[in-house]
Amino acid sequence: MPLEYTRQRVVPMPHVAYVLLWYPVFTQPFIFREVEELKKAGLPLTVYTLYGRSLRKCSDEMRAVACQTRSFGMRALGRFFCAFLWRLCVQPRGTLGLMREMVCRSWLNVESAAEVLWGFLAGIYLARLFTEAGIDLIHAPWPRGAATAAWAASRLSGIPFSLAARGDNLEPAEPDLLDKMTQCLFIRANNQADKARMQHMLSPALRDKIDLIYNSLTLRKAQCLPVCLASPVRLLAVGRFSATKGFEYLLEACKILHDKHFSCTLTLIGGGGLATGGYQGPQLARMRTALGLEQQVRMPGLVSHNELPKLLETHDIFVAPCVIAPSGERDGIPNVIIEAMAFGLPVISTRVNAIPEIVRNGETGITVPQRDAAALAEAVLYMSAHPDEARRMAVNGRKLALELFDEASNIRKLRDMFVTRYASSREQRV
Repeated sequence: MPLEYTRQRVVPMPHVAYVLLWYPVFTQPFIFREVEELKKAGLPLTVYTLYGRSLRKCSDEMRAVACQTRSFGMRALGRFFCAFLWRLCVQPRGTLGLMREMVCRSWLNVESAAEVLWGFLAGIYLARLFTEAGIDLIHAPWPRGAATAAWAASRLSGIPFSLAARGDNLEPAEPDLLDKMTQCLFIRANNQADKARMQHMLSPALRDKIDLIYNSLTLRKAQCLPVCLASPVRLLAVGRFSATKGFEYLLEACKILHDKHFSCTLTLIGGGGLATGGYQGPQLARMRTALGLEQQVRMPGLVSHNELPKLLETHDIFVAPCVIAPSGERDGIPNVIIEAMAFGLPVISTRVNAIPEIVRNGETGITVPQRDAAALAEAVLYMSAHPDEARRMAVNGRKLALELFDEASNIRKLRDMFVTRYASSREQRV
């Protein structure tokens, strides 16, 4: 086991198993950056994915590391099921009890139930695999199926597990989330708002198990070009076409601007991603037609991470009209907001969850109430009429993004989190 030297003592560097559904995946560039930079920082780390590979729209960087991942998917069904049957024969009561605890719950939907069941079966198989591989700590960057696999593997192997949760993972909460948060070694939050939400869920004695470490910037060589804001003003929005993104209000805002004879265009990038629950693509396309915005609004679909820098460099204002869905689902800090600010784009967004931590009204961007198309339109008009103010906010936003999401600093904090938390758990077990 590699060692990290401190002034007081030698601290072991744990071999960490990262458990994910997919890796790499183009919709999660921050996970990709986290994993690959932790490896470079010296943390022994192996990625295990419960599903098979899905490299569509992945960047060249992502494709280059795909072969280093231990992927399973449907071809592993036989192995998973055999491991379950063996465990059932050897320890029937314990295995059924574990299954009741982890699987037999009232899930939010069929997709969640299926994902958790697959995670449970995978966890039984992974318990032995992790023991043989010398894994010291199991980490799940998402709290649903991947965390179920980590939880099950931990219970059967005795290897501690940790997890991360954010944004729409916390509300509506799956029925096992609190149990996972209570039983894991520690939890990683990536923004202040979600840390506070998780602390509210936990008992006071457990609240210090949450570590706040922001994500790292995912795009390399961010260029800061002068904000143009010449007519027509070029708006850009990027994200899943889901209920939390609020793109319908952005289309309504474009209609308001069009009716005011304000010259602007919108490039609306997005699609369903890998999980298409609540996909709103057809509704948004129909809405664009109904509002008569086919000439003003371009919807090219999904784009590769390779293409995002060019899009950021060729637009004037980034708009993220995020909302809290009727279910309670919401974003944390959308990664595209961070990247837009790092590229020096002025940003307009909403006061939802953790977004005001980075889009600070009048300082690093403009925030408006959610579901308010008129306010979005007014913010666009204000930035266009006050280009010097827009440039000032863009400069401030870039500075904040580069500081708060600095790769070297945040990766070092992540590595230290794994090392110190694991070392503390070892001391408690001795």
